[in-house]
Amino acid sequence: MPKAPFEVTWSRIVAHAGKYFRTKTGLEFTYRVEKNVFRPSRTDYGIARSDFEKAYDLVPLSGPGEITSLVRGPSYVWAVLHDPRIARGEW
Repeated sequence: MPKAPFEVTWSRIVAHAGKYFRTKTGLEFTYRVEKNVFRPSRTDYGIARSDFEKAYDLVPLSGPGEITSLVRGPSYVWAVLHDPRIARGEW
């Protein structure tokens, strides 16, 4: 099954705001989305939609270490993109 366009994946991310996710190391977090900024509950900084798009172009990834130098908040970006509710078996 080919990946959906990033816009579809971003809409899934927005739709799951407020739900619980886990980082690869098991840390639980929620998030909110304000315009095109993802705001995880465990930090004070936002992660731009464009960071998710950069990582999306590379999924599947074995872990956040693969995108450390590419995006802000790689643990959160990886966790969300690899959650079954977001990936939906597409990668």
